[in-house]
Amino acid sequence: MIINTRLIIILYHYAMQPTDLTDTCKRYTPHPEPEDRRIDSNELLGSEGRVVIEHDGQQYLLRQTQAGKLILTK
Repeated sequence: MIINTRLIIILYHYAMQPTDLTDTCKRYTPHPEPEDRRIDSNELLGSEGRVVIEHDGQQYLLRQTQAGKLILTK
């Protein structure tokens, strides 16, 4: 019973901690630098809207969704 009570207290303590995920995401989201090389997505994806990228001997598929977003899959 003592262990269960301690567990409940610990869980309650963490549940009451404020979490702001927006600050965490802002810290770890990479931002392009002005001197970074830029390629237009239409030029990269071509008329098919997809391209295979080889990296370290593995193939990745970069494609554009119907909503216009980009998805990179292995």
